[in-house]
Amino acid sequence: MSNVTTRALRLLALLQSRTVWTGPELAAELAVTERTVRRDVDRLRSMGYPVLTSAGHGGGYQLGAGRELPPLLLGSQEAVAVAVGLRLAAASGLEGLDAEALRALAALDRILPPTVRSEVSAVTDALGVVARPVPAASAAVLIALATAVRDGLRVRLDYEKGDGERGERRIEPRRVLSVDGRWYLFAWDLDREDWRTFRLDRMQAVHPSTFPITPRPTPSIEATVRQSITVGGYTTEVVARIRRPLHEVEKLIPVRAATVTADGEHACIVRAGSDSGDLRWVAMHLISLGGPIEVIQPPELLSVLEEISAWAGVATLAPDAR
Repeated sequence: MSNVTTRALRLLALLQSRTVWTGPELAAELAVTERTVRRDVDRLRSMGYPVLTSAGHGGGYQLGAGRELPPLLLGSQEAVAVAVGLRLAAASGLEGLDAEALRALAALDRILPPTVRSEVSAVTDALGVVARPVPAASAAVLIALATAVRDGLRVRLDYEKGDGERGERRIEPRRVLSVDGRWYLFAWDLDREDWRTFRLDRMQAVHPSTFPITPRPTPSIEATVRQSITVGGYTTEVVARIRRPLHEVEKLIPVRAATVTADGEHACIVRAGSDSGDLRWVAMHLISLGGPIEVIQPPELLSVLEEISAWAGVATLAPDAR
Protein backbone atom coordinates (compact mmCIF):
# COMPACT_ATOMS: atom_id res chain seq x y z
CA MET A 1 0.00 0.00 0.00
CA SER A 2 1.46 3.38 -1.00
CA ASN A 3 2.29 6.09 1.52
CA VAL A 4 -0.44 8.28 0.01
CA THR A 5 -3.10 5.58 0.49
CA THR A 6 -1.89 4.77 3.99
CA ARG A 7 -1.98 8.44 4.92
CA ALA A 8 -5.49 8.86 3.47
CA LEU A 9 -6.77 5.93 5.52
CA ARG A 10 -5.08 7.36 8.61
CA LEU A 11 -6.72 10.73 7.90
CA LEU A 12 -10.12 9.04 7.56
CA ALA A 13 -9.64 7.26 10.88
CA LEU A 14 -8.81 10.57 12.57
CA LEU A 15 -11.88 12.29 11.11
CA GLN A 16 -14.07 9.44 12.38
CA SER A 17 -12.61 9.63 15.87
CA ARG A 18 -13.56 13.24 16.62
CA THR A 19 -16.17 15.77 15.53
CA VAL A 20 -13.86 18.54 14.29
CA TRP A 21 -10.13 18.74 13.54
CA THR A 22 -8.20 21.86 12.63
CA GLY A 23 -5.70 21.80 9.76
CA PRO A 24 -2.66 22.22 12.03
CA GLU A 25 -3.88 19.39 14.30
CA LEU A 26 -4.23 16.98 11.39
CA ALA A 27 -0.87 18.03 9.97
CA ALA A 28 0.78 17.33 13.32
CA GLU A 29 -0.91 13.91 13.66
CA LEU A 30 0.10 12.89 10.13
CA ALA A 31 3.54 14.56 10.23
CA VAL A 32 2.87 16.43 6.98
CA THR A 33 2.19 20.01 5.91
CA GLU A 34 -1.24 21.63 5.95
CA ARG A 35 -1.09 21.74 2.14
CA THR A 36 -0.71 17.96 2.08
CA VAL A 37 -3.69 17.67 4.45
CA ARG A 38 -5.80 19.69 2.02
CA ARG A 39 -4.77 17.40 -0.85
CA ASP A 40 -5.59 14.28 1.19
CA VAL A 41 -8.98 15.77 2.10
CA ASP A 42 -9.68 16.33 -1.60
CA ARG A 43 -8.67 12.71 -2.25
CA LEU A 44 -11.18 11.47 0.35
CA ARG A 45 -13.89 13.62 -1.20
CA SER A 46 -13.20 12.12 -4.60
CA MET A 47 -13.77 8.66 -3.07
CA GLY A 48 -17.18 9.68 -1.77
CA TYR A 49 -16.40 10.75 1.78
CA PRO A 50 -18.21 14.04 2.60
CA VAL A 51 -15.45 15.97 4.39
CA LEU A 52 -16.85 19.35 5.41
CA THR A 53 -14.81 22.49 5.97
CA SER A 54 -15.80 25.37 8.25
CA ALA A 55 -13.94 28.62 8.86
CA GLY A 56 -13.57 30.81 11.91
CA HIS A 57 -13.19 30.03 15.62
CA GLY A 58 -14.01 26.38 16.30
CA GLY A 59 -13.88 25.54 12.60
CA GLY A 60 -11.90 22.94 10.75
CA TYR A 61 -12.47 19.61 9.02
CA GLN A 62 -15.47 17.44 9.82
CA LEU A 63 -16.70 14.14 8.41
CA GLY A 64 -20.35 14.64 7.41
CA ALA A 65 -23.15 12.43 6.16
CA GLY A 66 -23.28 11.71 2.43
CA ARG A 67 -25.85 10.36 0.00
CA GLU A 68 -24.20 6.94 -0.06
CA LEU A 69 -22.71 4.84 2.71
CA PRO A 70 -18.92 4.80 2.32
CA PRO A 71 -16.66 2.20 3.96
CA LEU A 72 -16.27 2.59 7.71
CA LEU A 73 -12.96 2.15 9.48
CA LEU A 74 -13.14 0.30 12.80
CA GLY A 75 -10.46 -0.51 15.32
CA SER A 76 -10.33 -3.99 16.84
CA GLN A 77 -12.20 -3.02 20.01
CA GLU A 78 -14.73 -1.02 17.98
CA ALA A 79 -15.34 -4.08 15.79
CA VAL A 80 -15.97 -6.20 18.88
CA ALA A 81 -18.39 -3.59 20.23
CA VAL A 82 -20.27 -3.45 16.91
CA ALA A 83 -20.47 -7.25 16.77
CA VAL A 84 -21.87 -7.41 20.30
CA GLY A 85 -24.41 -4.72 19.44
CA LEU A 86 -25.51 -6.60 16.31
CA ARG A 87 -25.89 -9.81 18.30
CA LEU A 88 -28.13 -8.05 20.81
CA ALA A 89 -30.07 -6.34 18.01
CA ALA A 90 -30.84 -9.76 16.54
CA ALA A 91 -32.72 -10.54 19.77
CA SER A 92 -34.29 -7.10 20.24
CA GLY A 93 -37.89 -8.07 19.50
CA LEU A 94 -38.09 -5.80 16.46
CA GLU A 95 -39.67 -7.50 13.47
CA GLY A 96 -37.31 -7.51 10.49
CA LEU A 97 -34.32 -6.16 12.41
CA ASP A 98 -33.14 -9.59 13.54
CA ALA A 99 -32.41 -10.79 9.99
CA GLU A 100 -30.75 -7.49 9.03
CA ALA A 101 -28.56 -7.60 12.13
CA LEU A 102 -27.43 -11.16 11.37
CA ARG A 103 -26.61 -10.23 7.76
CA ALA A 104 -24.58 -7.24 8.96
CA LEU A 105 -22.78 -9.47 11.46
CA ALA A 106 -21.92 -11.93 8.67
CA ALA A 107 -20.66 -9.10 6.44
CA LEU A 108 -18.50 -7.79 9.29
CA ASP A 109 -17.05 -11.25 9.93
CA ARG A 110 -15.94 -11.62 6.30
CA ILE A 111 -13.69 -8.57 6.36
CA LEU A 112 -12.13 -8.84 9.82
CA PRO A 113 -8.45 -9.72 10.25
CA PRO A 114 -7.96 -13.21 11.74
CA THR A 115 -6.90 -11.92 15.17
CA VAL A 116 -9.90 -9.59 15.45
CA ARG A 117 -12.25 -12.25 14.04
CA SER A 118 -11.18 -14.72 16.72
CA GLU A 119 -11.77 -12.12 19.43
CA VAL A 120 -15.22 -11.26 18.03
CA SER A 121 -16.04 -14.95 17.74
CA ALA A 122 -15.01 -15.62 21.34
CA VAL A 123 -17.11 -12.75 22.66
CA THR A 124 -20.23 -13.41 20.57
CA ASP A 125 -20.10 -17.16 21.22
CA ALA A 126 -20.17 -16.38 24.93
CA LEU A 127 -23.28 -14.23 24.55
CA GLY A 128 -26.79 -15.49 24.91
CA VAL A 129 -30.11 -13.73 25.22
CA VAL A 130 -32.87 -15.63 26.96
CA ALA A 131 -36.19 -13.78 26.94
CA ARG A 132 -39.82 -14.74 27.10
CA PRO A 133 -41.66 -14.23 23.80
CA VAL A 134 -43.22 -10.78 23.42
CA PRO A 135 -45.20 -9.30 20.52
CA ALA A 136 -42.79 -8.03 17.90
CA ALA A 137 -42.68 -4.37 16.93
CA SER A 138 -41.90 -3.29 13.37
CA ALA A 139 -38.43 -1.89 12.71
CA ALA A 140 -40.02 0.51 10.18
CA VAL A 141 -42.37 1.81 12.88
CA LEU A 142 -39.48 2.29 15.31
CA ILE A 143 -37.39 4.21 12.77
CA ALA A 144 -40.33 6.42 11.73
CA LEU A 145 -41.11 7.32 15.35
CA ALA A 146 -37.48 7.90 16.31
CA THR A 147 -37.12 10.21 13.30
CA ALA A 148 -40.26 12.14 14.26
CA VAL A 149 -38.94 12.53 17.83
CA ARG A 150 -35.61 13.78 16.52
CA ASP A 151 -37.23 16.26 14.11
CA GLY A 152 -39.95 17.37 16.55
CA LEU A 153 -42.86 16.57 14.20
CA ARG A 154 -46.39 15.31 14.73
CA VAL A 155 -47.46 11.90 13.41
CA ARG A 156 -50.65 9.90 12.84
CA LEU A 157 -50.85 6.34 14.10
CA ASP A 158 -52.98 3.45 12.91
CA TYR A 159 -53.34 1.96 16.39
CA GLU A 160 -55.01 -1.12 17.83
CA LYS A 161 -56.10 -0.97 21.48
CA GLY A 162 -55.96 -3.89 23.88
CA ASP A 163 -59.61 -4.77 23.17
CA GLY A 164 -58.91 -5.06 19.43
CA GLU A 165 -60.50 -1.75 18.42
CA ARG A 166 -58.52 0.04 15.72
CA GLY A 167 -58.44 3.74 15.01
CA GLU A 168 -56.32 6.75 14.18
CA ARG A 169 -54.42 8.69 16.82
CA ARG A 170 -52.90 12.13 16.26
CA ILE A 171 -49.90 12.55 18.53
CA GLU A 172 -46.78 14.55 19.31
CA PRO A 173 -44.05 11.96 20.03
CA ARG A 174 -41.55 12.70 22.79
CA ARG A 175 -39.58 9.50 23.47
CA VAL A 176 -39.31 5.89 22.32
CA LEU A 177 -38.33 3.49 25.11
CA SER A 178 -37.51 -0.20 25.38
CA VAL A 179 -38.83 -1.61 28.67
CA ASP A 180 -38.07 -5.21 29.57
CA GLY A 181 -37.99 -6.36 25.94
CA ARG A 182 -41.07 -4.42 24.78
CA TRP A 183 -41.11 -1.08 22.95
CA TYR A 184 -43.24 1.92 23.97
CA LEU A 185 -43.86 5.46 22.76
CA PHE A 186 -44.46 8.34 25.15
CA ALA A 187 -46.43 11.08 23.41
CA TRP A 188 -48.97 13.88 23.74
CA ASP A 189 -52.36 12.75 22.41
CA LEU A 190 -53.81 15.73 20.53
CA ASP A 191 -57.41 14.46 20.64
CA ARG A 192 -57.42 13.48 24.32
CA GLU A 193 -55.21 16.42 25.31
CA ASP A 194 -53.11 14.33 27.67
CA TRP A 195 -49.89 12.33 27.84
CA ARG A 196 -50.25 8.73 26.70
CA THR A 197 -48.09 5.61 26.43
CA PHE A 198 -48.45 3.49 23.27
CA ARG A 199 -47.13 0.01 22.50
CA LEU A 200 -45.21 -0.20 19.23
CA ASP A 201 -46.37 -3.76 18.53
CA ARG A 202 -49.96 -2.43 18.30
CA MET A 203 -49.08 0.16 15.65
CA GLN A 204 -50.09 -0.84 12.13
CA ALA A 205 -48.51 2.20 10.45
CA VAL A 206 -46.95 5.59 11.23
CA HIS A 207 -47.70 8.60 9.03
CA PRO A 208 -45.26 11.49 9.60
CA SER A 209 -46.43 15.08 9.08
CA THR A 210 -44.70 18.42 8.58
CA PHE A 211 -46.41 20.04 11.58
CA PRO A 212 -44.04 20.81 14.47
CA ILE A 213 -44.86 19.71 18.00
CA THR A 214 -46.00 22.30 20.54
CA PRO A 215 -43.60 22.95 23.44
CA ARG A 216 -45.33 22.07 26.71
CA PRO A 217 -44.33 21.03 30.26
CA THR A 218 -43.32 17.37 30.24
CA PRO A 219 -43.49 15.04 33.26
CA SER A 220 -40.79 12.54 34.13
CA ILE A 221 -40.98 10.33 31.06
CA GLU A 222 -39.56 7.12 32.49
CA ALA A 223 -41.64 7.36 35.67
CA THR A 224 -44.83 8.13 33.74
CA VAL A 225 -44.31 5.28 31.28
CA ARG A 226 -43.59 2.82 34.08
CA GLN A 227 -46.73 3.95 35.94
CA SER A 228 -48.78 3.50 32.76
CA ILE A 229 -47.38 0.02 32.13
CA THR A 230 -47.67 -1.31 35.68
CA VAL A 231 -50.97 0.26 36.79
CA GLY A 232 -52.70 2.26 34.05
CA GLY A 233 -53.94 -0.65 31.95
CA TYR A 234 -55.52 -2.63 34.82
CA THR A 235 -58.94 -2.53 36.48
CA THR A 236 -57.57 -2.58 40.05
CA GLU A 237 -54.68 -0.66 41.55
CA VAL A 238 -52.82 -2.42 44.35
CA VAL A 239 -50.85 -0.33 46.85
CA ALA A 240 -48.86 -1.77 49.75
CA ARG A 241 -46.12 -0.67 52.12
CA ILE A 242 -43.12 -2.97 52.45
CA ARG A 243 -41.02 -2.57 55.58
CA ARG A 244 -37.70 -2.76 53.78
CA PRO A 245 -35.50 0.06 52.40
CA LEU A 246 -36.05 1.16 48.81
CA HIS A 247 -32.62 0.06 47.59
CA GLU A 248 -33.29 -3.51 48.77
CA VAL A 249 -36.77 -3.79 47.26
CA GLU A 250 -36.44 -2.05 43.88
CA LYS A 251 -33.84 -4.53 42.62
CA LEU A 252 -36.33 -7.37 43.28
CA ILE A 253 -39.14 -5.90 41.16
CA PRO A 254 -39.12 -6.17 37.34
CA VAL A 255 -39.65 -2.84 35.58
CA ARG A 256 -42.95 -3.92 34.01
CA ALA A 257 -44.32 -5.52 37.21
CA ALA A 258 -44.71 -2.57 39.58
CA THR A 259 -43.46 0.84 40.64
CA VAL A 260 -41.68 1.38 43.93
CA THR A 261 -40.98 4.61 45.82
CA ALA A 262 -39.32 5.37 49.13
CA ASP A 263 -41.43 5.81 52.26
CA GLY A 264 -38.85 7.01 54.72
CA GLU A 265 -35.49 5.28 55.17
CA HIS A 266 -36.75 1.84 56.12
CA ALA A 267 -39.88 1.31 54.03
CA CYS A 268 -41.21 1.76 50.50
CA ILE A 269 -44.52 1.90 48.65
CA VAL A 270 -45.21 -0.66 45.91
CA ARG A 271 -47.92 -0.04 43.28
CA ALA A 272 -49.08 -2.66 40.82
CA GLY A 273 -52.13 -3.48 38.71
CA SER A 274 -54.49 -6.44 38.70
CA ASP A 275 -57.31 -7.52 36.39
CA SER A 276 -60.61 -9.24 37.12
CA GLY A 277 -60.15 -9.10 40.86
CA ASP A 278 -57.41 -11.75 40.78
CA LEU A 279 -55.07 -10.49 43.47
CA ARG A 280 -53.30 -13.77 44.09
CA TRP A 281 -50.33 -13.19 41.78
CA VAL A 282 -49.79 -9.69 43.22
CA ALA A 283 -49.91 -11.10 46.74
CA MET A 284 -47.32 -13.75 45.86
CA HIS A 285 -44.98 -11.08 44.46
CA LEU A 286 -45.37 -8.96 47.59
CA ILE A 287 -44.54 -11.97 49.77
CA SER A 288 -41.40 -12.62 47.72
CA LEU A 289 -40.05 -9.17 48.66
CA GLY A 290 -39.20 -10.51 52.11
CA GLY A 291 -40.47 -7.74 54.36
CA PRO A 292 -43.53 -7.04 56.55
CA ILE A 293 -46.49 -6.04 54.35
CA GLU A 294 -49.04 -3.31 55.14
CA VAL A 295 -52.02 -3.29 52.75
CA ILE A 296 -53.14 0.20 51.68
CA GLN A 297 -55.56 -0.77 48.91
CA PRO A 298 -57.67 -2.68 48.09
CA PRO A 299 -58.71 -4.05 51.54
CA GLU A 300 -59.49 -7.51 50.10
CA LEU A 301 -55.77 -7.98 49.40
CA LEU A 302 -55.32 -8.66 53.11
CA SER A 303 -57.74 -11.60 52.91
CA VAL A 304 -55.79 -13.04 49.99
CA LEU A 305 -52.53 -12.75 51.94
CA GLU A 306 -54.10 -14.47 54.94
CA GLU A 307 -55.36 -17.32 52.73
CA ILE A 308 -51.88 -17.82 51.28
CA SER A 309 -50.38 -17.77 54.79
CA ALA A 310 -52.82 -20.42 55.99
CA TRP A 311 -52.20 -22.57 52.92
CA ALA A 312 -48.40 -22.35 53.32
CA GLY A 313 -48.71 -23.02 57.05
CA VAL A 314 -49.92 -26.60 56.54
CA ALA A 315 -47.04 -27.59 54.26
CA THR A 316 -45.34 -30.79 55.36
CA LEU A 317 -42.18 -32.69 54.56
CA ALA A 318 -42.72 -35.49 52.06
CA PRO A 319 -42.17 -39.02 53.43
CA ASP A 320 -39.56 -39.78 50.76
CA ALA A 321 -37.67 -36.50 51.29
CA ARG A 322 -34.04 -36.76 52.25
